[in-house]
Amino acid sequence: MAFASFDKQRTAAPVAEINMVPLIDVMLVLLVIFIVTAPLLTHAVKLDLPRADAQVNQQQPDKIDFAIDAAGQRYWNGEPLSREQAAERFTQAGQQQPQPEVHLRADEAAAYRTVAQTLADASRAGLAKVGFVSQPEAK
Repeated sequence: MAFASFDKQRTAAPVAEINMVPLIDVMLVLLVIFIVTAPLLTHAVKLDLPRADAQVNQQQPDKIDFAIDAAGQRYWNGEPLSREQAAERFTQAGQQQPQPEVHLRADEAAAYRTVAQTLADASRAGLAKVGFVSQPEAK
């Protein structure tokens, strides 16, 4: 390690070395801390837990395939119906537990108004899970 002197006759360059002593001191302190705390972290209580064999009983919600063709005709799982009939069925489906998922398939030539009315009817009935179904583009 080099030290600067106060001798004005010699022109010494400034010291450009890193003092490693504080770094080594900090690393040794951290090493001691980790050595002391490591056995405490692995302390566990040994338990013999009972074994049970059961399957999870999850009730899958129903799925409603709702389609709108280019002419604006609505279909509930393939069955044609009017807007009023669809709104009534949405109300009945909104009261079921768990609520069914609505998969909405709308023709690309269908009027947006028809799709928006259908979404409003479903929302009014309390149905929250509405998904839009589309065809992937050909590459």
